[in-house]
Amino acid sequence: MPVKPTVIKFFAPVIDTTINALMDAIDQKMKQGINQFIILVSSPGGSVLHGLSAYNYLKGLPVSITTHNFGSVDSIGVILFCGGSKRVSVPQARFLLHGVSAGFQNERLEEKQLEERLKGFKIDLENIAKMIAANTGKNVEEVTDAMLERTTLNPEEAKAWGLVHEIKVELFESGAEVISIQYQQPATAKASGGVISEQGR
Repeated sequence: MPVKPTVIKFFAPVIDTTINALMDAIDQKMKQGINQFIILVSSPGGSVLHGLSAYNYLKGLPVSITTHNFGSVDSIGVILFCGGSKRVSVPQARFLLHGVSAGFQNERLEEKQLEERLKGFKIDLENIAKMIAANTGKNVEEVTDAMLERTTLNPEEAKAWGLVHEIKVELFESGAEVISIQYQQPATAKASGGVISEQGR
């Protein structure tokens, strides 16, 4: 009897704790011989560093990965979604593309530091645009323009872009093991925000 794909429900921002949890979960299942994964994604985005790392990790694995938007995939979450070789969306969902930003709070920056930050933003924007272009029918310039315009796509528009291959309601087959990755805002700076729970269905 064929082994069902392991389902990972990623309902969280793209940050260090959640991406580490995602990679750890995949690593553990690969050690058990699992070579098919469905990653359900609904994310407000987050860290460019961790999004790019997750994308390159997923693309480099010797396994089959399907990503499925089950709500809203925003910002760098789109790059996590692009990590799937097959990409699916529920009918009522959205994708948000936008440029790179950062907050400066109580921080003094010299001119050279500002130039360094700006150069970093431009490189991040270029890398994100290249990754989206590589997984769609759009070129880098079109993707960059869409990001700078803060473009929101519904599933049909995302499919026309080539970002989504299929639109369907069903997330996974009955009996699949589900690993849940969620995030709770820590009450204090020392509290841990990443949560993993496993359950079989």
